[in-house]
Amino acid sequence: MFWENKVVLITGGTGSFGKMFIKVMLRDFHPKKLIVFSRDELKQHEMQTSGYDDPSLRFFIGDVRDSSRLNRAMNEVDVVIHAAALKQVPACEYNPIEAIMTNVMGARNVIDAALDTEVERVIGLSTDKAVNPVNLYGATKLVAEKLFVQANSYSGEKPTRFSCVRYGNVVGSRGSVIPLFAQQRNNGSVTVTDARMTRFWIDLEQGVKFVINCIEKMNGGEVFIPKIPSMNIMDLVEAVAPKCKIKFIGIRPGEKLHETLVSEDESWHTVELDEMYVIEPLHAWWNAKNWSNGGKLPEGFRYSSNTNIEKLSVGELRKLAK
Repeated sequence: MFWENKVVLITGGTGSFGKMFIKVMLRDFHPKKLIVFSRDELKQHEMQTSGYDDPSLRFFIGDVRDSSRLNRAMNEVDVVIHAAALKQVPACEYNPIEAIMTNVMGARNVIDAALDTEVERVIGLSTDKAVNPVNLYGATKLVAEKLFVQANSYSGEKPTRFSCVRYGNVVGSRGSVIPLFAQQRNNGSVTVTDARMTRFWIDLEQGVKFVINCIEKMNGGEVFIPKIPSMNIMDLVEAVAPKCKIKFIGIRPGEKLHETLVSEDESWHTVELDEMYVIEPLHAWWNAKNWSNGGKLPEGFRYSSNTNIEKLSVGELRKLAK
């Protein structure tokens, strides 16, 4: 198996994705060593005392803004998952330099450390908000994607390869709308920005398994997009807070009515597989045969939450949100 005898490091390892990633890796893949890299000592302590105590686990305090600390952490590491980010849209708008330092410069530091220590594979987590961004968070993740793709040029004959995964909202992740609605439900009223709004949704474990699958298959340079369902915000309210009053507050700064995972401008160099889309890089080093088994997309194709043919039902979301 691919993961046998691998040393794996995940930045932002105490977050929602990181904790689920560690859980799945320990349960199903059993790598030689798993390194949780994050800056919050309390969250690391809480992880350790809540059952994350496998002998293969290492807890490494550090910040992706600190390049020397990343270099130390990646010594003899084989695979890196870069999940650390500032992702709350309002916080990024209010603290733009902080968002840039973590999401852009942090991505650069991860790339430099991986190149210097000759990590084999590095995958970065991105978001649908990186496509035609209208807020700073999306803009920083777009830059991070570009950095990761282009980093393959610097690798040359070295073994290090970089790719990205891009997907939509994660059911139940910290800071998402589902926990907010669940909290507001206790007061009998929920706030909705716009009744027309749609979003892509993915289950946390599904997202983790998709990332693991992409790490195993990546050539370096791809942006991977899973085929996932969409849902209208009013159906989401019906699933989470069905008997509550609704207060419409208007679209907030930096929000869109609908999100896109593959834009029209990207579709002509994107291939389709059964379970995902793969955006191929436009660089001379890319081997066009890498995804020759994928089908080309029709002209003008756009993978957006409002036109997505796969819909998430009220009942399905209730099951996922439990």
